[in-house]
Amino acid sequence: MLVSILHRATGVALTLGGLFLLTWWLLALSGSAEGYATFTSFVGWKLGPVPLILIGLVLLTWAFFQHTLSGLRHLVMDVGAGFELKTNKTMALGTIVGSLILTALFWAIILGKAA
Repeated sequence: MLVSILHRATGVALTLGGLFLLTWWLLALSGSAEGYATFTSFVGWKLGPVPLILIGLVLLTWAFFQHTLSGLRHLVMDVGAGFELKTNKTMALGTIVGSLILTALFWAIILGKAA
């Protein structure tokens, strides 16, 4: 049940948060250099500590990995596999653990390159 709720919640978060960032990025890209600099200074953390922005980006990244892994789980179940209770619980736990690991690896690489 938790993974099903997370799948819906992460879908909403990706739609709203991702669409906002993508739209702003495209507008900044098509606009002036100052507009693009404003965007990069907002999403970048080089101009000072902006932990709320960084936390938001990390959460959006986790939502992406969680939603993707949950979607793959649903794909497996759509072919008729994984309905046994133990298998289903293991796959559900795997989506949560996997999304946390993938998010940590992703940001370790990103922050490692930024340093």
